[in-house]
Amino acid sequence: MGDAFRVGLGGPVGAGKTSLTASLCKVFSESLSMAVITNDIYTKEDAEILMKKQVINSERILAVETGGCPHTAIREDASINLQAVDKLSAKFPDLDLILLESGGDNLSATFSPELVDYTIFMIDVCMGEEIPRKGGPAIMRSDLLIINKIDLAEYVDVSVDQMLQDAISKRNGKPVLLTSLKEEKGVDAVKGEIMKMGNLKA
Repeated sequence: MGDAFRVGLGGPVGAGKTSLTASLCKVFSESLSMAVITNDIYTKEDAEILMKKQVINSERILAVETGGCPHTAIREDASINLQAVDKLSAKFPDLDLILLESGGDNLSATFSPELVDYTIFMIDVCMGEEIPRKGGPAIMRSDLLIINKIDLAEYVDVSVDQMLQDAISKRNGKPVLLTSLKEEKGVDAVKGEIMKMGNLKA
């Protein structure tokens, strides 16, 4: 499948996965050879959003229609995504980085280690302050947890500090980052974590 560093990006619907994918394309694509695989159940909507934003050449974006529960295609039977990785790797043999965006899923969604090298899971403040306390495999075991939309916390009566502390307490030392993707805040920190873990030079 090539030597590209493969990053899986998961999280519930509306957490900001596609926004983060777009932001990472902007900060990485000028210095790295990269591609994106999106997963939707019955549409190619996320891929189309990225193409319209023109954050990366459309030939480097591949849409996967899972046809069922999103986590199945990234965990139980990742073959459809592995085929997409193979296809992009053959087309662009110099790839440094592949972002794999999952369809919106719940707190138990995790990626198969055969599919990705590094996992990012996203939640946002609008889901409620208690979300980190609920735990779940994705919150507890993902390589990086992101709490997004911190700019909206005051409008939904949520303490970002409390969410952060609860998340840290669940993750056994694994990193947690705060972002406001609408304002492009926190993207550089996410970039830094990916570069460090993937030994990338950008």
